Amino acid sequence: MKVIRDPVHGQVRVPKQLLSILDSPPVQRLRYIRQLGFSHLVYPGANHTRFEHSLGTMHLAMKMSEELGLAKEEMLLVAASGLLHDIGHSPYSHATEPIIQAYTARSGHQDIATLLDDPAIERGLNEAGITAAEIDAMVNGDHPLSGIIHGDLDVDRMDYLMRDAHYTGVPYGTVDPDRLMYSTIMTSEGLVLKENGIQSAESLLLARTLMRPAVYFHHVSRIAESMILQAIQEHLKAVGTGEAAKLVGLDDAAFICTMTSSPSAEARAFLDRILSRRLYKRAVYVGQDRVPSTVFSDEPDIAGNRLVAEEIAEVAGVLPEEVLVDIPAFPSTIRMAVKVRNHHDLVPLDELSPQVSTLDATRRGYWRLGVYTPAACRDQVEQAAEAVLHLKKPTRQDKLVFT
Repeated sequence: MKVIRDPVHGQVRVPKQLLSILDSPPVQRLRYIRQLGFSHLVYPGANHTRFEHSLGTMHLAMKMSEELGLAKEEMLLVAASGLLHDIGHSPYSHATEPIIQAYTARSGHQDIATLLDDPAIERGLNEAGITAAEIDAMVNGDHPLSGIIHGDLDVDRMDYLMRDAHYTGVPYGTVDPDRLMYSTIMTSEGLVLKENGIQSAESLLLARTLMRPAVYFHHVSRIAESMILQAIQEHLKAVGTGEAAKLVGLDDAAFICTMTSSPSAEARAFLDRILSRRLYKRAVYVGQDRVPSTVFSDEPDIAGNRLVAEEIAEVAGVLPEEVLVDIPAFPSTIRMAVKVRNHHDLVPLDELSPQVSTLDATRRGYWRLGVYTPAACRDQVEQAAEAVLHLKKPTRQDKLVFT
């Protein structure tokens, strides 16, 4: 067994059966991928990595396995799944995820089936008596035990909320993992929450809701992410979209080197702006009350957003690359698959907790559509964006000046 010191959980123990997986290139690559993308431009301490998070997820997965009384073989499977669940992330984590979806055969970072073919991982899984198919099923929610890793109250969420709050310094990521794990039991219908764990579950949902606008969807991060996505698209125009799969397999440092030496002048210009923190500014940043229903989408559409940006640029009389449109997927209704043992019945959590519907409405209220541009172009781009997107008239609060 290997013991690693972690600033969030203290002593993290890696079972000896998983040491070769820990040392495999796909897992070690995570040391060089920032957990929070470009959030360090807002919170300078947010330099933690996917590797740290993977260790933390493995640690909590093992603790929950012990609470549930799982067999040793099951515990190893759950721990290995926690260690491997993020190997599919692209550079800067979620910041470049749309490139995976738009330009590669993979559906997203959780689509790791092909990555499990790595010889070092295969060897490690064989030594631990685990199959790649079991790991894939665990990570994608298709295994009886996958609720530990992939669920509404999973250890993945517990770790990233605690870890992200720790490194950003914000006070919102308060989670009680011990209470949640103590209150979770295994039944014939899967993982079930005991009634005394409802408040801990509500606390996790509240933390996730509050972290969304403060950290995960902070406007500076969204601007930087929009700029990097446009830089990648300009780069792929120059080198061919066939290079996308290679690009998303890089770590942060190799990615930056590739982009700063791109044959595309536009891509290099965007990278220079990001690295020197000369970011675009908000010309438009509005909530659902000002946006026509036709604009909303269930999934990010970088190609569609680009067409809208070019139309706005033409109306505003600025260069196409001087307008970026950011239309995040509109939050879907929270549907809690978690059931609570209420006396002798199993009842969905959202039926017992009025907080779920309240947090659902709050989450939707935090949604924002953004149009970003250099400071010198802000006024004309704002007017053009309002016309092209048919935005509704602003209220007095909406007229606050952006900085």
